[in-house]
Amino acid sequence: MRHGKKINHLGRKTAHRKSMLANMACSLIEHKRINTTVAKAKALKVFVEPLVTKSKEDTTHNRRIVFSKLRQKEAVAELFREVAPKVGDRPGGYTRVIKLGNRLGDNADMALIELVDYNETYNLTKPEKKKSTRRAGKKKPSEVAAPKAETKTEEKSSSKEDKKEE
Repeated sequence: MRHGKKINHLGRKTAHRKSMLANMACSLIEHKRINTTVAKAKALKVFVEPLVTKSKEDTTHNRRIVFSKLRQKEAVAELFREVAPKVGDRPGGYTRVIKLGNRLGDNADMALIELVDYNETYNLTKPEKKKSTRRAGKKKPSEVAAPKAETKTEEKSSSKEDKKEE
């Protein structure tokens, strides 16, 4: 029975599991989506989402907490600089797990885990287009066509002169 067992150990010792999740989280932050097994994707979701929540408030304390989990300075910087402003208004659910089917070699269930706000295909909150207001009166055709007509006549005259010289 599984009473009181909250985390999936993923068949690894504690240090290996923490290092693997930290590396996967850094890859997810860098590439915005990664392919992995379903079990690892679910474990990664639990690992990454609190870190993204911490990154919403850019303080030294939060940076140090996130760095202690991720262990890569570049990933922490990208999380606080690029990812946090994009997910700032979202109350949670920063990642999405999409099942892909089975892996060819060992038939393992594969999944794609991605940051929700970076996928434009599934993004439900599309930016609204500004309504264009029509203004009375359009530009006069003589004002628009006049400069174009002058350049065309100059080009024609120069091309005629070139032909005469030949």
